[in-house]
Amino acid sequence: CVIVMARRRVCASTASSLSERDSRAPGTSTVPGLSFRGSQRVNYQPIQHRKRYHDSDQDDSLQKKSSGFSWLKECAIIVVGALVLSTVIRAFIFQMFWIPSPSMRSTLVENDRIVVSRVSAFRGDIERGDVIVFNDAKGWLPRAESEGAGRILRSVGEFIGILPANGEQTLVKRVIGVGGDRVQCCTANGALTVNGQEITEPYIPAGEPSRMEFDVTVPEGSVWVMGDNRPNSADSRFHMDPLENAFIDTDEIVGRATMVLWPLGHWSWLGDRDVFSAVKDS
Repeated sequence: CVIVMARRRVCASTASSLSERDSRAPGTSTVPGLSFRGSQRVNYQPIQHRKRYHDSDQDDSLQKKSSGFSWLKECAIIVVGALVLSTVIRAFIFQMFWIPSPSMRSTLVENDRIVVSRVSAFRGDIERGDVIVFNDAKGWLPRAESEGAGRILRSVGEFIGILPANGEQTLVKRVIGVGGDRVQCCTANGALTVNGQEITEPYIPAGEPSRMEFDVTVPEGSVWVMGDNRPNSADSRFHMDPLENAFIDTDEIVGRATMVLWPLGHWSWLGDRDVFSAVKDS
């Protein structure tokens, strides 16, 4: 209040003196706080401090709200972008699966997490000796029963790639024969043959290529698969009635398993193409 009153007194005094000067000498005259042009006087207007402070507070509040909204918007963009990227990677590059059964022991054991290359399936890069994951289009497995909301949430997590697929309607086996191959078991030496070439398989228990005899020719566009744990694997051998049910269409192959990622103690690369290197194409 003292400051305002002092300013008013100064303004009044200055205005009075300038008014007298203006009456004697027309023209333009300026004084701090006042402005005159000719004989017209422009009154001094006090600064509205309270209003300025109030407007400043409102501006700060708006800036804080805008800042908070921008932060939430950025977080949402990051989360959505990460989910989209994860979904694209899972659909077109690689996907994780976990092993629920002992049919591939000792190459793969229960609860192993494996990385499956989707690119191999898209390119048709599937060869003898590859470990593959494929959809159970032939009905080798009993159909999984719905488990309500938990199953839905898990399916969503698998689809966007934040959870490994549990393999309920997919299987993992090793490719033994491709389109056109003749696969037989067993020779007098107890060995499996592909196109007449005996195969020494280092990934199976010694002397147990198969307890079941068979002689099949793989149709084009299909593969013949077997588990590494031959006595405990319901693979192509157990689905030959009708015979076409034993072969897996290449279109149903999800991808080629490239490595065991978890647990760290089981970390290893997968695939034994060299085992079949001596086999000649039919």
